[in-house]
Amino acid sequence: MHPATRTIAFVNAAHTLTHYALLILPTAVLGMDGAFGGLDYGAIVTLGTAMFAIYGFGSLPVGWLAGRYGQAQMMAACYIGGGLSLAACGLAVTPITFALGLGLAGAFFAIYHPVGTAMIVEAAGDRVGRTIGLNGVFGNLGVSLAPLVTAALTAGFGWRMAFIVPGVVCTLIGLLYVLGPKGDATAVARPQASFPDIPRSTAIRAFLVLTLIAVTNGLMFNAVTILLPKLLDERLAGEAGALGLIGLVAFGVSICGAVTQFSVGRLADRVSLRALFLGLAALQLPLILMVIGARGWATVPVTALLIASVFGQVTVNDAMLARTVPPALRAKAYAVRFFVGFVGAAAASPIVGLLHARTGDMQAALWVLAATGALTALFAMGFPRLTTASSPRPAPAE
Repeated sequence: MHPATRTIAFVNAAHTLTHYALLILPTAVLGMDGAFGGLDYGAIVTLGTAMFAIYGFGSLPVGWLAGRYGQAQMMAACYIGGGLSLAACGLAVTPITFALGLGLAGAFFAIYHPVGTAMIVEAAGDRVGRTIGLNGVFGNLGVSLAPLVTAALTAGFGWRMAFIVPGVVCTLIGLLYVLGPKGDATAVARPQASFPDIPRSTAIRAFLVLTLIAVTNGLMFNAVTILLPKLLDERLAGEAGALGLIGLVAFGVSICGAVTQFSVGRLADRVSLRALFLGLAALQLPLILMVIGARGWATVPVTALLIASVFGQVTVNDAMLARTVPPALRAKAYAVRFFVGFVGAAAASPIVGLLHARTGDMQAALWVLAATGALTALFAMGFPRLTTASSPRPAPAE
């Protein structure tokens, strides 16, 4: 196996596990009623605030750490440290130790996006959009599997096993990564893409717009995936109340995002990224309003469309950053973008948990997301047209 192919395979697997790990709690909590001395849904979900906050803030120094210690070493830490942290969550006996375990998981999985995205762009060669789209499918697979598998483990073996089992799997894959063959993932056998000579002012403006949208899309992405199991539980009450069936429906809704990311990734190499970017951004507000008004099973298709638009936006954002930032700066640029994005994402857990605790349903949280979708569309309008100053030149060596 070519080193670049091996790198892409392990980075894709890490993407699946990262998003899976972050979404164990929203479904496991449905089987944790009365855990830790009688805590309710809102209180337990709020315990995840530390995980998402550390996950967001931790991404900023990761770019620097990767430059100092190496991307492969950081990816190994993501796998093994993240896996052991999940297992610790399953063994926790108090709210504090549970929150600490979640926080540690957030710290280790914070490594993935800045390091993994930079690694996969370098390994992709001249097929950046397609490779990022496929990588997005693997991330979305984690989002989709989390409610399904977590529901099954929680219903069959209790909520603790819902954390311990993926923790063990993650650790074992990390050991395979560490003990496997090494090689140059950017070897000449895989052609590298040229980097266009974009005017400095255009590149700066593009990066600022992508950074602003990273905040709103981070909040939207995290909040939608956190509230999805509970929203379906509320909207389908009396029709599909069983935990396992809610997990299955959530899986079906989330898998729509995977299909979108793969399709958007292929389109990103063929059509205007700016057109894709603006179109997906414009969809979020009307789709959120449709979710707010939906009742019963009508919630399922509109939520699927919303998730498709949000996840497609993530793929386009990653591809656009790859097209506007030179390879030597990508790890740091992704670190900054994911940092600000996860600052927005960190707000999702308290917004969903506290608003649900205060109002008793998800409507208030959905109205917050409607405002977020409006901001996303507003920011997107400021993205420049990516006309190059001259013909493409070879990408500079790192």
